[in-house]
Amino acid sequence: MKKNAIFLLAIISFSMSLLAQNVETNSGSKQNDPKMQWWREAKFGMFIHWGLYAVPSGKWGDKTTYGEWIMHTAKISRAEYGALAKQFNPTQFNAEEWVKIAKAAGQKYMVITSKHHDGFAMFKSSDPYNIYDATPFKRDILKELADACRKNDMKLGFYYSQAQDWYHPGGALSGNKEWDETHKGDMNKYVDSIVVPQVKEIMENYGDVAVLWWDTPVNITPEMAQKISAVIKKYPNLITNNRLGGGVGGDLETPEQFIPATGFPGRNWEVCMTMNGHWGYNAYDDKWKSTSDLLQKLIDIASKGGNFLLNVGPNQYGIIPEVCQQNLKEMGDWLKINGDAIYGTKASPFPFLSWGRATRKGQTIYLHVFDWPKDGKLIVPIGNKIKKAYLLADAKTLLNVKAGKGNSSIQLPNYAPDKIASVVAIQIEGEPVVQAIPSAGVKVVASSSDDANKLTALTDGDPKAGWKAAKGEKSATLDIDLGAPTNIQCLSLVEPWHPWSGVTQKHELQYLNGTEWKTIFKGQTDGTGLTKLFIPVLAQKFRIILENVKFEPAINELILFRAE
Repeated sequence: MKKNAIFLLAIISFSMSLLAQNVETNSGSKQNDPKMQWWREAKFGMFIHWGLYAVPSGKWGDKTTYGEWIMHTAKISRAEYGALAKQFNPTQFNAEEWVKIAKAAGQKYMVITSKHHDGFAMFKSSDPYNIYDATPFKRDILKELADACRKNDMKLGFYYSQAQDWYHPGGALSGNKEWDETHKGDMNKYVDSIVVPQVKEIMENYGDVAVLWWDTPVNITPEMAQKISAVIKKYPNLITNNRLGGGVGGDLETPEQFIPATGFPGRNWEVCMTMNGHWGYNAYDDKWKSTSDLLQKLIDIASKGGNFLLNVGPNQYGIIPEVCQQNLKEMGDWLKINGDAIYGTKASPFPFLSWGRATRKGQTIYLHVFDWPKDGKLIVPIGNKIKKAYLLADAKTLLNVKAGKGNSSIQLPNYAPDKIASVVAIQIEGEPVVQAIPSAGVKVVASSSDDANKLTALTDGDPKAGWKAAKGEKSATLDIDLGAPTNIQCLSLVEPWHPWSGVTQKHELQYLNGTEWKTIFKGQTDGTGLTKLFIPVLAQKFRIILENVKFEPAINELILFRAE
């Protein structure tokens, strides 16, 4: 990877709490919960969005930008959308092939949409609006996939939209604006007659369900949530996410379409992400992420202690797009050689690495080198003795290690063994000894604040409560005094919004040079934070200038990392 490409990636490996980003309710399960063991080791799974929305393939009228939300965004009536079922006949669907694609990719579990927001069930249900009863296909997708997963030792989970349902009367609507009068109804009745029976069906009829993945808890009350929760209480090994609503927690945090800048330490979390711009199949969307991008995202997530649930959207015939299959195969090829550095690993012990990421398994630390050093010397900022070092691609050949003051230098071959990410394994003595984060616990002075007490939360490493500027403010400054001149090379900001919140926040990082404030860089986020690498600056005092036209400027955590 080129040096400037690293500027675009989150080069943080240190895991910290991130409660505010994309969290619907508090997570209930801890990392030491035995039922989470397989999931924590798995690291990589396949998400599948498939339903009636595959029939129009992203097009309705003159627009070709739709996905699984087509019924809602194109305001299609219940009658017209329901008629798509007569055209849905995915005769090329082969559950065995899907599972083989996932296994070849190195994925350890699959999660498929049993019912999305369009209300159409992809299984044989007591409600007739389903793939078995309403289409010419007359087959139960979930049963076939469950059988194939059991045969091939693949964990299987189901996505279920428990609140939003644009087809069944009483189902919730994002925005709460009806476009079809026939949809109006009582949501309590909807939960009782559709949701509770269908959740029972998918839990009772498809074997050992590994995961239930709720989504968008629009208008879900505590009473509704408790009715749904009561169905799954007799399944102690079931893993659920944090999106049921009504104050009910889950086992997983679910950042969507972005990688949290600092992770969720002490908690289970999983990034779900598309390969292009849509979850459901869109024949017109060719903005595919590259294998290099996807693989480095997997490594980045693992380095922070999370899992990666990567989505595919099969077409109306039941075929996973070829580009998805190719990317997944290439990721699997890398994992065949380097899987030890992903599966069963824990988060990186390093606060910061300019050249890549790291993962850990016991006394072995895996160094994922994105930017191969031109001089062949890899500087590892660790104070421990390195007993031995080797490439995972060539474990028999030991690499020379030279110990320094607070770090070690590893002599690498002239050429990287992998063009995307080469892994160097090091075995150390004792627990990792790394330098502290310079900004940890330091005092921050804000130009304004809605609560001055919250300023301490900005550098406490646990942003459960963030800071925001005083009401009505659209700009603010944060001044940080490190106490002594420090060589700083990276800034990380945690922000409290979602990628789809429509929030942009401008930022500018400065440092005090004598009596003059000088700019290091300027930028703009989408409300989910940033991690930015820059040319090292030696200074004691730093300033962040924020602008936000939609809300008061807000930050949940700010981190300044020293240069290696």
